[in-house]
Amino acid sequence: MASIKRDGLADRRFSMLLLMTYGLVGLSLCAVGIYGLLAQTVAQRTREIGIRMALGARGSDVVRHVVLGTTMTVLAGLVVGGLSALLATRFVEHMLFGVTPTEPLVYVSVLGIVLFVALLAAYLPARRATRIDPLEALRAE
Repeated sequence: MASIKRDGLADRRFSMLLLMTYGLVGLSLCAVGIYGLLAQTVAQRTREIGIRMALGARGSDVVRHVVLGTTMTVLAGLVVGGLSALLATRFVEHMLFGVTPTEPLVYVSVLGIVLFVALLAAYLPARRATRIDPLEALRAE
């Protein structure tokens, strides 16, 4: 019986494995995209960051400024993505068993993971920006 049950669920397991893989690839692309975009933005704003630091801004102020600016954009994306996911549940509903398609814990967990990854991807270029020497930044360009 165990063999028959396992064979009967093999297609569903494979589908879920594929969906999980696509999700991990999407999360990785999200992190790399945000990191690349912010690294470019911080590089373009080197002069501004140098002026801020020359005027007395601390490194934590620069990090907070960059990360908070990113947070608003990421939160807007999470709202749109969360609503889109809720609408798309009807396409995967037949593959789920043991959970409802609109399980709140799953949605909160996934949105939390995406937010954490996005903020980490924003933090790294912001942290690197704090190492900018104000004189070098003003001489740049």
